[in-house]
Amino acid sequence: IPPCPPILPIPSHQSPIPNPQSMKNRSFLLEVTSFVLVAIASLCLILVAPILAQDIQETPTAPIVVDGKTLFEVEQAKFSADKRARDANIILEEIVKNSKTPAKVEIDTSQSLPVITVNNEHLLTVTAKDSPDERSVLQQAEIWQRELEDAIAEAQYRRTTGYLFEAGLLSAACAIVAIALSWGVGWFWKRKLKPWLDRLLIRTNPEAEATTQRRNIEVIAEIIITLIRAIIGIWSLIYISDLFIQTREISRKFTNFIGEAFFLIKNSITSQLIPLGDNAYSVLDLFILFGLITGLIYVSRIVKRVLRSRILRYTGLNRAAQETITIIANYAFIFIGTIVVLQVWGLDLSSLTVFAGVLGVGIGLGLQGVAKEFISGLVLIFDRPIQVGDFVEVGDLMGTVERISVRSTEIRTLDQISIILPNSRFLEQEVVNWNHHTAVSRLKLPIGVAYGSDLTIVRAALIDATRNYPELMDEPAPKVLFRGFGDSSLDFDLLVWIKEPQKQYQIKSDLYFRIETIFRNRGVEIPFPQQDLHVRSGSLPVEVSPELIASLSQLSTSLASWLQHQSNGGNSHNSDSNNIH
Repeated sequence: IPPCPPILPIPSHQSPIPNPQSMKNRSFLLEVTSFVLVAIASLCLILVAPILAQDIQETPTAPIVVDGKTLFEVEQAKFSADKRARDANIILEEIVKNSKTPAKVEIDTSQSLPVITVNNEHLLTVTAKDSPDERSVLQQAEIWQRELEDAIAEAQYRRTTGYLFEAGLLSAACAIVAIALSWGVGWFWKRKLKPWLDRLLIRTNPEAEATTQRRNIEVIAEIIITLIRAIIGIWSLIYISDLFIQTREISRKFTNFIGEAFFLIKNSITSQLIPLGDNAYSVLDLFILFGLITGLIYVSRIVKRVLRSRILRYTGLNRAAQETITIIANYAFIFIGTIVVLQVWGLDLSSLTVFAGVLGVGIGLGLQGVAKEFISGLVLIFDRPIQVGDFVEVGDLMGTVERISVRSTEIRTLDQISIILPNSRFLEQEVVNWNHHTAVSRLKLPIGVAYGSDLTIVRAALIDATRNYPELMDEPAPKVLFRGFGDSSLDFDLLVWIKEPQKQYQIKSDLYFRIETIFRNRGVEIPFPQQDLHVRSGSLPVEVSPELIASLSQLSTSLASWLQHQSNGGNSHNSDSNNIH
């Protein structure tokens, strides 16, 4: 297949600004469409399940085949259907291969049942089981006679040189058409459909989103094109193999093998092998149950998303109340949906009583941790000591609550890191909730000034540092408290009130910057820690031993002699130098 010429990318500067409302509408339509598709698939599974779960019995019939083409099937009579069909197929195969003259197919009515003969050779006896109720045995024999005459004549014609030449031309034409169709599918995608989709995506989406969607569409298109080409290739191979005798027989055997394998697999997955209560279920039943449960979970996610983004957002409730209602509705939907699915699937819930008791014992013994977190999650959801959106402090962690589930709670720290905490941690230790009942919080900024500072100037400077700062509340107003006299400073507390506790560190930093600038401009000194050491004169009552006194005296005498010697030597040296000079 020759490669298609490359397509130039469409300039991104031509993309207009997308309409947010249209994007929301498309998202909503996509959600509704997904919900409808999942509902239809679930309904189909429910309707088809009883049909697929029926026991499939092998019909006691066998085919009469000429050159790999099945003409009709015979029923079991005096002999088995396989023996009747096998004997007839052997006779037909020898006649087709060895006879070049038209075969003579007749019906012998001299016996109680009509007998079909080919070239005066017994082929098949038509019984009452071979004919429908509205048709006599002789009428059925006449129909099979005409089918055999046509099939034998066609089989003899397929062995002539003229037909082989014609079949070769048809095979070549079929291969050329298949290659052309395969190339045409790729050409149509790259030259027609892909540019149109690119222009549509650029007009309706931002550039980054359009690039992502374009990549996804290209992957899906490649898969679809590959499937179409595979279908074209398989169809052409089936058509070509049907033109020739040898390949038709191979194709028939392969088809029969696939059919028998499929039949065995179907029987194995539809056999009721798993007993549960008073009923037994097959592997196919389990697959259907798994599909129904998966569809239920997918639908619950869609319902949760629609409930949160399309319904509760217009009720005026805060984020925490919306999240609580969404969680309760989601788990209630899954619980009720699971019961309905099990009932529709055919499971008697009363048969699960023993299983529920065993499960309860397992939860009480081996699943204590899971049960503990589950109960803690229910307490957090219904008692609501913390809610989604609250700014909390747990141990050394501080962040905003993003999600509360029945097992764990997710908080996002000030470093924008998501941390998953077990629910029991919020009930077993102290938790600081800065948003409990109210989001208003008070910050205390300790400040020290040097002794001798004018306290009126200090108070005014601290109040001025809080003016015109948007993150602080006007009511209650900032306050300055004189905490006391410190070791090296006069200690004050600046009290301010804020509405967003998660910004407290940034607010403190900004206020300290302002305070330092105002103190420097107004001459207010910020001291550093210092201590004064006072030494008083006087005699100390120290007792010294006579040996220490003698040693100190001797050392003093030796030091005095050495200093005198050094002084005399220096003078003589100076006098000698003067004489030489």
